[in-house]
Amino acid sequence: MSGESEEQTSSDEDRDDRYEDVDTSHLEDVDDGCGCTEIWEHTSERDDD
Repeated sequence: MSGESEEQTSSDEDRDDRYEDVDTSHLEDVDDGCGCTEIWEHTSERDDD
C-alpha cells in the first residue's frame, strides 16, 4: 500500500506543477469547497459588471 500513497502524492505534485502558471485570480472571492454552481454564479456576476 505504501507504493500507492507515494504514487498519489506524485500525481498531486504533477497536477500542481501543471497548473502553477494558470491565473485563478478571478476565483479569489469564491469560498473553498464550493461547488460548480457557486463558481458559475460567481463568474456570471462578474460578467454582468
